[in-house]
Amino acid sequence: MGFTHLDEQGRVSMVDVGGKDVTRRTARARGTISMSRETFDAIMEDRVKKGNVLVTAKIAAIMAAKNTSNTIPLCHPLPIDHIAVDFHPREESSSIEVSAEVSVTAKTGVEMEALHAASIALLTIYDMCKAIDKSMVIEGLCLVEKSGGRSGHYVRPEGE
Repeated sequence: MGFTHLDEQGRVSMVDVGGKDVTRRTARARGTISMSRETFDAIMEDRVKKGNVLVTAKIAAIMAAKNTSNTIPLCHPLPIDHIAVDFHPREESSSIEVSAEVSVTAKTGVEMEALHAASIALLTIYDMCKAIDKSMVIEGLCLVEKSGGRSGHYVRPEGE
């Protein structure tokens, strides 16, 4: 299978989705940010001076998903139907897992929108808390599941 973003001469090209069917497509992505206990507690107790971290990160994630094609050059602008962003605090590891799910009824999928949303939520958490903890680590950004379209349903194998 060749790269879909390269033309016959190997030049970068936006994929022509004109001949594809409009179908319901959904993608879910996740990532984690680890931090000091002090930072984790400040977020959970809403004591970060810049404001409510998780509310701000959620808004940033939604905006990111809607604007993916403005950031990633070869993505198509999509009429997004729904975006859900959830946070899963892990007290034992002083970390927060971010999950972003994006749905669209269109000719191309929303994997990049879900990944973009999750990554921007994580970066927003970092930005709002960097005055407390510059050693935070963002890791594990990945596509968890996607459905719809020609390539069908994908679920990331457990443990990956």
